[in-house]
Amino acid sequence: MLGFIRHSGIMAERVLVVGSGGREHALAWKLAQSPQIQQVLVAPGNAGTADCGKISNSEVSVSNHTILAQFCKDHNVGLVVVGPEVPLAAGIVDDLTAAGVPCFGPSAKAAQLEASKSFSKAFMERHGIPTARYGSFTDPQEACNYIRTAEFPALVVKASGLAAGKGVIVAKDQDEACQAVMDIMKDRAFGAAGETVVVEELLEGEEVSCLCFSDGSSVSPMPPAQDHKRLQDGDLGPNTGGMGAYCPTPQVNQELLQQIRQMVLQKTVDGMKEEGAPYVGKCSFSVVCVLYAGLMLTKQGPKVLEFNCRFGDPECQVLLPLLKSDLYEVILNTMNGKLASSAPVWHQDSSAVTVVMASAGYPGSYKKGVEITGLSQVEDTGVQVFHAGTALKDGGVVSNGGRVLTVTAVRSSLETALQAANQGVAAVGFPGAVYRHDIGHRAITHLNQHRGLTYKDSGVDIAAGNKLVDMIKPLAKATSRTGCNAELGGFAGLFDLKAAGFVDPILVSGTDGVGTKLKIAQACGQHGGLGQDLVAMCVNDVLAQGAEPLFFLDYFSCGSLDVDVAASVVGGIAKACEMAGCALLGGETAEMPGVYAPGEYDLAGFSVGAVERGALLPRLGDIAEGDMLIGVASSGVHSNGFSLVRKVLERVGLSYSSPAPFGKPGQTVGEVLLTPTKIYSRMLLPILRSGAVKAYAHITGGGLLENIPRVLPQELAVDLDASRWSIPPVFSWLHKEGGLSEEEMARTFNCGLGAVLVVAPADAQRVLRQLQAHEEAWIVGSLAHKQSGAEPVVVRNLKHTLLNAGPASSEELGVKQNGDCHGNSSTPHKRTRVAVLISGTGTNLQALIEQAKRPSSSAEIVVVISNRPGVQGLKRASLAGIQTRVVDHKLYGSRAEFDGTIDHVLEEFGVEIVCLAGFMRILTGTFVKKWNGKLLNIHPSLLPSFKGVNAQKQALQAGVRVSGCTVHFVAEEVDAGAIIVQEAVPVLGSDTEESLCDRIREAEHRAFPIALELVASGKLRLGEDGHIVWKPNSQN
Repeated sequence: MLGFIRHSGIMAERVLVVGSGGREHALAWKLAQSPQIQQVLVAPGNAGTADCGKISNSEVSVSNHTILAQFCKDHNVGLVVVGPEVPLAAGIVDDLTAAGVPCFGPSAKAAQLEASKSFSKAFMERHGIPTARYGSFTDPQEACNYIRTAEFPALVVKASGLAAGKGVIVAKDQDEACQAVMDIMKDRAFGAAGETVVVEELLEGEEVSCLCFSDGSSVSPMPPAQDHKRLQDGDLGPNTGGMGAYCPTPQVNQELLQQIRQMVLQKTVDGMKEEGAPYVGKCSFSVVCVLYAGLMLTKQGPKVLEFNCRFGDPECQVLLPLLKSDLYEVILNTMNGKLASSAPVWHQDSSAVTVVMASAGYPGSYKKGVEITGLSQVEDTGVQVFHAGTALKDGGVVSNGGRVLTVTAVRSSLETALQAANQGVAAVGFPGAVYRHDIGHRAITHLNQHRGLTYKDSGVDIAAGNKLVDMIKPLAKATSRTGCNAELGGFAGLFDLKAAGFVDPILVSGTDGVGTKLKIAQACGQHGGLGQDLVAMCVNDVLAQGAEPLFFLDYFSCGSLDVDVAASVVGGIAKACEMAGCALLGGETAEMPGVYAPGEYDLAGFSVGAVERGALLPRLGDIAEGDMLIGVASSGVHSNGFSLVRKVLERVGLSYSSPAPFGKPGQTVGEVLLTPTKIYSRMLLPILRSGAVKAYAHITGGGLLENIPRVLPQELAVDLDASRWSIPPVFSWLHKEGGLSEEEMARTFNCGLGAVLVVAPADAQRVLRQLQAHEEAWIVGSLAHKQSGAEPVVVRNLKHTLLNAGPASSEELGVKQNGDCHGNSSTPHKRTRVAVLISGTGTNLQALIEQAKRPSSSAEIVVVISNRPGVQGLKRASLAGIQTRVVDHKLYGSRAEFDGTIDHVLEEFGVEIVCLAGFMRILTGTFVKKWNGKLLNIHPSLLPSFKGVNAQKQALQAGVRVSGCTVHFVAEEVDAGAIIVQEAVPVLGSDTEESLCDRIREAEHRAFPIALELVASGKLRLGEDGHIVWKPNSQN
């Protein structure tokens, strides 16, 4: 359930609007314009909604939801629209929905966004929605202490509950703020609404109201509006429920509105949907209604002041007159989840202004029963009067509340709309009425200001660039290594070769890009993997000279900077630098309007490495006829030949979102093609330094034919046998579908070999074993004397291997299900689906991710689940392209309910093994029994010693000389399951708890991947008696 019953679209004979204010009159007025509606009832309504065409009042009780539901059924009410906040917070939507009455509005849980400011602030904090810094208090003394000690002006005091829009006090100083706390909490100025107060930072800027329709998944923003809370002109006097509004606000341009849509409105709906997922079938957090964000436009960007889950009053009175679409249809589309395909249409070239006429004495005490005249004459001038606090008496209209009327005018400009509204107010006979004359004054000032051109007007957003730098600084810092600290922000980067341990170094540099692979990433909206491509292309080149990559610089250029896209790319670069062992020392972000089309960007990278003079490669004088060639597996196309790949796709009519006729089941074409380029530096450097490798060729642009000869003497030729290595299916498909010749394949693509090493025959098997410990590798050929006029590279059996090693062609796919690949060693083996549960930084998670990335791994991490939002481990998973879920334990009433939700997510992803990697929750016996033999945990001691928390401290206190870590199956008793892997760590006499922790953590990063591999591959399992059972010939 989403807090409503979906409506079939059949004409509702009657619609009921709940409420009695100007907002409800405006809703009834707009709904009555729909040809699909026969009658609009308003309960309790006011004088303006009493017998006015299709609109009439009803005396049905709206506080007794049972009576109201029965009334709706008895009177064929097909839809209920709720205006005010109090019945929403009381659960009217939930109760009517449960009774089978369609109701437009949020559930009571979703209405907490408005009903509890304390909940709302915590929600924004959880989901990264920009808002003022704050504290929430139930003790007035603690609130006052916070006001006096906060590092910012904590001068905004809010009653957490509903206070009719008046529960906010903006104090001039700390004394006034503390007095406001006492008035609210001790003197109960706002009753029960003030039992909890929220104290906020005083923000400076322009206030605006940004509303949207939401169907629970997508949002459709309304034009931005601005309310005027103060009673008197010039924003003087006390706060009120609102003295007028105008729409649209020129202060919010389309770019800013789009930012608000993504960073506030969509994030809120996504957050509510995420937090509501456990409640599906019971009661949902999902926002299917109108979402209202009150914002302050600060210099740091828009920040949320408050949320409402309904139309604002008086914003509703300026928004609905500008709505071109049928409101009834908009509501049905919202309730039916069709907003994305049927967005509301608004009048674009008009402005609306509404002026509130209030009773004398408002917002304090006021007199009721004051006669009001001249209303029909006002409406004859083309101005709409919406009633609020009015009643009928002796055939006339009298005042019956604080805010009595709202006079709304729609005109072609803001100035003329204000003028018409003020003329309408002046024509109303309402003795003693209080109203403002300057509604929209800020907008008019804004429009009248002559603003000079800025750099941003030309298309260059310096603020966005600075934001990007702030986002990537910590990513770059994480790549620091011996020789430099990777601190961004200076004019240039420094590297200390001596500190890095070099004696007689030669510097080696390389630069490259990622070609038209960019086009595929941009089309798919998947940018993170390009960072690894860029780093790999550069450091793999530097490696060809035997050099260790030391540092990396990137160049990112675009027409208009999209900070999120750029951060994704640079974040991938930083992660790849960590993988390569080099520091991200700096870079350049160039925003060049007019040079690139919208959404396009380009990348370039620059790497510098160093090698001791005596270790420089290739060793041309040592390379001889008969030397062996060892090929190291590529991950696929890597980053070359994509213009040809795109041409083949165009020829066969495949889109990037099409199911891939190559790659793993379930992958799209785009996902397979965007597989990142492998980085070989950490694996190859120790082997290169051993002296056994005479030359190394990076198979990049130019393929097999042009890259291997670059590291060889001219008198030698290359003899390769393609039947000796596994060719990924993507190359076989390209060969068949593109009609590409053997030569074209070998000259354009790596054909499955990302690197080729030249070694002496005596060293070949030893080097091969060293490589195969980390990566797939094969002896793929040898060197021979080059005959005069002969080709420098011959690739034998390439066509045969391509034809027989790959997937079925597109024609065969029409007959054979899933491609029916002809089996050989290149067919991907089935991997065991793994989930990792975390609570924090996820360092063990990173070790598991790196293990699962290996082609030889039997494990595939399909989801990472955290019980805490925003932790570093979630970011690690996202950077690795792994889906994440947050199941916050604080939102559950019991451990069983929390575990049940975890179990639901595991089943959703088809998980077969669960790894607990720093997961700080004790799982219930029911959960452990269900996942018996599939649940792995790591503990920082040699079990059964030192169970529970503080294991390292226990070890030091016991005086043991050896500790370590244990990976074990989880049993109901804590740290008692069968042991899979243990690694010992000596306890040194100088050890502190911190130093011992660090060394044990390093051991964990080795032990956990080994244990996961053993279980995922089926080499061992948990027997029915609770003991380990090894597969025959698997135990070492």
